[in-house]
Amino acid sequence: MSSGNKTICIIGGGVAGLLAAVTAADEGASVKLFEKMSKVGLKMGITGKGRCNLTNSAPIMDFIAKTPGNGKFLYSAYEKFNNEDLLDLLHGWGLKTKVERGGRVFPASDDAQEVRHLFMDLLRKKKVELHLDESVTRILTKDGEVSGIVTDKGSYGAGAVILCTGGSSYPRTGSTGDGYRMARELGHKVTAIRPALIPLVCKESYGKELQGLSLKNVSFSIDAGGRRKASEFGEMLFTHFGVSGPIVLMLSDKASLWLSQGHEIKASIDLKPALTEDVLDKRVLRDLETYHLKQMAGALQDLMPHRMIDVILSLAGIERDLTVSDLKKAQRIALVKTMKAMPLTVTGTRPISEAIVTAGGVSVKEINPSTMESKVVKKLYMAGEVLDVHAFTGGYNLQAAFSTGHLAALSAVRSLENA
Repeated sequence: MSSGNKTICIIGGGVAGLLAAVTAADEGASVKLFEKMSKVGLKMGITGKGRCNLTNSAPIMDFIAKTPGNGKFLYSAYEKFNNEDLLDLLHGWGLKTKVERGGRVFPASDDAQEVRHLFMDLLRKKKVELHLDESVTRILTKDGEVSGIVTDKGSYGAGAVILCTGGSSYPRTGSTGDGYRMARELGHKVTAIRPALIPLVCKESYGKELQGLSLKNVSFSIDAGGRRKASEFGEMLFTHFGVSGPIVLMLSDKASLWLSQGHEIKASIDLKPALTEDVLDKRVLRDLETYHLKQMAGALQDLMPHRMIDVILSLAGIERDLTVSDLKKAQRIALVKTMKAMPLTVTGTRPISEAIVTAGGVSVKEINPSTMESKVVKKLYMAGEVLDVHAFTGGYNLQAAFSTGHLAALSAVRSLENA
């Protein structure tokens, strides 16, 4: 085994690992970065639909609120390194950024690969020893303290180790849950793993009929057992298996949790959330008067996307070729109610391999939030998605990874200085 009392070994070349490596090197540490894949930052390269949603411009307290998975754990990390600090750093390295709807921050180039290549250049400039295509299999300890790591190619001594292997989503980028296993082997508790930010699977067959149809300015609600309810407003998408899109992903964490607890989940779509039932009924009446000579399938063209008409009529129990003048009041009321609450039954989520983020991970109760150091093994630090921390979309998850990676690196360097 190579000597490494003053070496920091970083396991995982994702967002957290990359910034941890650069930060530790800047602080004067000898850094070895291990990545099992042939490239670093693979998941970074596909975030934000290939554009890399780096962070958000919102006040940092909003980041806590947008992190349903142990957001309060991140207070110290954000105090040390927040979204403004990240952007100052990136801008100083020459990356130009822009802010879009919802405060989302992207590279001005709209190219996630630019960010990945930036970090690759920084690793070289700062003389980080990069080990690609090398899987870490074990973290070594002695007398309750980190002493090194074992890979599929050799053993390395280390004065500190930062574990940031990601979660279990997008395994093709290298996130296959290895970090959970290594943490367990060292005595850490790993909470139940489940998908978050994931499309939902629905029982109804009309999802296939509407596949590819995007709805804007609608409300999507879920209800578990009549007791747990949640709703979001915005844009969603029908798929061959159910529903996806921004507001579905926002609610998918709750849906995933409730499903894991055995609850049946009912969902509904309000196609006209800005209108009450009474106001919508008056609007429907006006349209029916305008198209009173038409059949129902042709009379609703101003109220909803053409592809939805047959589905909505069927759910309301109305024949598509029924003449408008023959429509009964009870049928019109059923139509309005269906438009205000189009029903869906959520039976599951897509596989965790398709999740944007993994919920669950190494219990944050066993991590010091002020340093990211393990309370179980000295000089072992953790950062990023391997921790039981997850947030909504919008740049919040990447910022959590950047901030915890930065703090873990600073803490690891200090531990070597004090050794």
